[in-house]
Amino acid sequence: MKFFIDTADVGEIRDLAATGMVDGVTTNPSLILKSGRDINEVTKEICSIVDGPVSAEVTATEAEAMIAEGRHLAALAPNIAVKVPLTWDGLKACKALTDDGNMVNVTLCFSANQALLAAKAGATFISPFIGRLDDIGLDGMELISEIRQIYDNYGFETQILSASIRTVNHVKAAALIGSDVATVPPGVLRKLADHPLTDKGLEAFLSDWAKTGQQILK
Repeated sequence: MKFFIDTADVGEIRDLAATGMVDGVTTNPSLILKSGRDINEVTKEICSIVDGPVSAEVTATEAEAMIAEGRHLAALAPNIAVKVPLTWDGLKACKALTDDGNMVNVTLCFSANQALLAAKAGATFISPFIGRLDDIGLDGMELISEIRQIYDNYGFETQILSASIRTVNHVKAAALIGSDVATVPPGVLRKLADHPLTDKGLEAFLSDWAKTGQQILK
């Protein structure tokens, strides 16, 4: 499974990209606001840090305006994935932008039927929101499973990009189901490496090593 980082914080992206674990980045208007930077400037900088897809979201709500914004964003860097909402206008924009040869990430997906429409419109990625479904008492992982089955049934190439991930268990469950991508906040990605037994074992090894009085590098 690919890991995308859900942030517009350039410092976080540089730090995590150095681990080799970052396959792409997703941004949205809320994350751009949080960064406090100009969308064009910060998006181009992010694209220079990572080689994989960087999702940049349109803010228009009508198809023609979405297409115009999408083409502008796509021109910022070759690894831009234009992000459009899962509305009828968004689907029209997806088709047009895909026909132009651009990557398109269709976001705000909350049902399998919506995901089916996005795939038929030629989306590169579909972004079902797990956490937001959990928030209203539904099972976000059930949606990922349904989309996986539908896409496999018909050979759709649209990649499932599990979004609104809140916990490490969300990541594990998405991977078990077969999500192609998980886009995660930086803190969640870091927590994937954490385990109390790892910490305990390392503490014991270091304690024993200190007793030897040795140094590997002299």
